[in-house]
Amino acid sequence: MSDIDFAQLTQYSKQFTGLTGELEAVLMGLAPEMKPHLPGITDSFYNVLQGIPKTQRFLDGRIDALKQTHIRWLEQVFSGPYDTDYVKAMYHVGDVHVKVELPVEFMAGAMTLVSVRLNELLGEILVGDPSRLAKATAAVNSVLGFTLMVMQQSYESSRLAEELEKFLKITGMSRILFDNLASAYKY
Repeated sequence: MSDIDFAQLTQYSKQFTGLTGELEAVLMGLAPEMKPHLPGITDSFYNVLQGIPKTQRFLDGRIDALKQTHIRWLEQVFSGPYDTDYVKAMYHVGDVHVKVELPVEFMAGAMTLVSVRLNELLGEILVGDPSRLAKATAAVNSVLGFTLMVMQQSYESSRLAEELEKFLKITGMSRILFDNLASAYKY
């Protein structure tokens, strides 16, 4: 994790997902309306996951703890800041998912479930204000895409580390030699 330039990852992920300062302000402005509903969103999310047989080994005996973590994350989604500290935390979440061997597609599917439910809730709360609803939907989609992109970076970093270890094993090259060669050829 120390080789990751989190400032660069933050900037890149924001550019890629369109998470602008304006959308960040929209998210934070939604916090008072959304916060009371976040436990229900989390319950709904885990109810769906519990109905998917392949998720059981990741959930068994951990639902209550996972729900608490999920609610804290959702609160952060609507409170910010969406800075390098947030990116470090979300990268760490992705890293934990890698370590427990959670298939990467579970994260994309799970984020879709959260997105659908949050957007349904926004539709209920902002039914009389279509302009605000459009901005809120864009903000939620952007921050969830941003978060997913960061978490998935953990999978990519893990894959590259595994490939490097295979290369070192096959060639018999030491890590120190490889690092020295790599630093000599940085451009």
